[in-house]
Amino acid sequence: MNERVYSQRSLFKPDTSFEPQRRKTPEQTLMLAVLDDAVSCFQKYIVAQEEKGPSFFHEAEKWIFQQGKSNWLFSFDNVCATLDLNPGCIREELLRWRSHRLRERDQVGHRMNKSRYASRN
Repeated sequence: MNERVYSQRSLFKPDTSFEPQRRKTPEQTLMLAVLDDAVSCFQKYIVAQEEKGPSFFHEAEKWIFQQGKSNWLFSFDNVCATLDLNPGCIREELLRWRSHRLRERDQVGHRMNKSRYASRN
């Protein structure tokens, strides 16, 4: 089975289909930076335990997955529309990435727990 490789910032590498291929205005550059930061926080802090990490993750998650019309210029849907990006595709990819990352974390945790148990006996 061909396993997809997921990494931080994988959504916005220049060769990805999510990256618009036209010159950006300063406003679009700012919006792309906001979007990139939100995706980075979502990916970096998904399993964070330290003080502020979980709040960064939840704030990014709330912004990305809040759907519907918004008058706020910097809502996720408006940012995507301005950048000619499909918000549904980005959300789907992030959900796939999250599922993969959490599965990976659980497998590592399971192996660690097994090794702790084995060392006790």
